[in-house]
Amino acid sequence: MKLVNVRACWRRRSSQMGACWAFSSVAATEGINQIKNGNLISLSEQELIDCNVNSQSHGCNLGLVDDAFQFIIDNGGIDNEINYPYNEADGSCNSNTESNSVVTISGFEDVPSNSEASLLKVVSIQPVSVAIDGGDPNFQHYAGGIFTGPCDTELNHAVTAIGYCINTDGTKYWLLKNS
Repeated sequence: MKLVNVRACWRRRSSQMGACWAFSSVAATEGINQIKNGNLISLSEQELIDCNVNSQSHGCNLGLVDDAFQFIIDNGGIDNEINYPYNEADGSCNSNTESNSVVTISGFEDVPSNSEASLLKVVSIQPVSVAIDGGDPNFQHYAGGIFTGPCDTELNHAVTAIGYCINTDGTKYWLLKNS
């Protein structure tokens, strides 16, 4: 297997609720912070779930990664998971942690839709939040290996692209972190 210019492995943990948007945006932010500062800090998905209420994001009932990134900017950063732990449920915003922002971002950009070349360029530098069709039963029951199920355009699930690989047999595939 050949790994195409990926700086690190950006995998961590998973979740069983509808907050993929929070997990994907936090994973990308953690990776960017590690690249910039050399520290991999576990950030709080729960802060996004609880506090990002003035947007189209609805905690455990789906949301948008762009809203998550905008919240991190507007909030002056995001707290770490030690101070604001994940509890697998919607909760009230703990405003006491707002002053504990440990990682900030100054902006974000959308990768052009359907441009694998653009995505490959960015993923070779950092993890990227991406939207996929996660509704297919083949994907729902995916257990490992290279996913070869159908590819549809109903974007309903956020994951983090963490690499692009080429197997020894020439099979090309994206390495995704799924919540």
